[in-house]
Amino acid sequence: MNDVRLVVVGAAGRMGRVLVSAIPDTLGTCLTGALEKSDSPAIGQDSGVLGGGKPNGVIVTADAEAALAEADVLIDFSSPSNTVDLAKITSKLHVAHVIGTTGLSSSDLDTIAFAAVDTVVVRSGNMSLGVNLLSALVERAAKALGPAWDAEIVEMHHKMKVDAPSGTALLLGEAAARGRGVELAEHSARARDGITGPRKAGDIGFASLRGGTVVGDHTVIFAGAGERIELSHRAEDRGVFARGAIAAALWTRGRSPGLYTMADVLGLNDR
Repeated sequence: MNDVRLVVVGAAGRMGRVLVSAIPDTLGTCLTGALEKSDSPAIGQDSGVLGGGKPNGVIVTADAEAALAEADVLIDFSSPSNTVDLAKITSKLHVAHVIGTTGLSSSDLDTIAFAAVDTVVVRSGNMSLGVNLLSALVERAAKALGPAWDAEIVEMHHKMKVDAPSGTALLLGEAAARGRGVELAEHSARARDGITGPRKAGDIGFASLRGGTVVGDHTVIFAGAGERIELSHRAEDRGVFARGAIAAALWTRGRSPGLYTMADVLGLNDR
């Protein structure tokens, strides 16, 4: 069977460089395209040398349609606006789209869902296999404990991160809400300042910390009367996200069009 042909968005960025380096070492995959914004100084450069590696012959371009014309999967850790634009192209070309972009609005998600009518889309707020297993555990714990146990999600990332709560924190919050059979949007407490009054029963709280070079720390706390349960995950390098995204890309082969999550990739959902 031929290798799965991958295109990486944001090839000159932190995640992009990790992906470009990891793909050649992953059995069953090959890098065929590397994308960047049209004003990026990386345009025209060999994508392999951007992170200090060896040349790989894949030149960075801003022409998404040309890069995707001979591709099987697009791996996308970019910005919401860019992801939405790319979703329209992957849908038209029937190229699978693995999305790790965070900060997506409800309108963005609607566009992505529409694109999934014509192609395979795997979207997750975190591509780490460990985080997605944690999400399954959080859902089970929330279901077993119920709203009598207060749920709080604490996350910390590097000082350059632009969105809060993180996509992973929201993913975990959604898992807790599913476990309780409620909508997160109706039971989410994201900011506390000043005289807030007692904690509202049934809320799922979020606290966001930023500083240094932290890749990603997440803890879900279930606080009951006289006891606490804490479920945590710590990412030590971005390679965990790259490996998860590549695993998702491999998983898309032969799948029917639709919107999937990393829980599907891990076999945690019945389809």
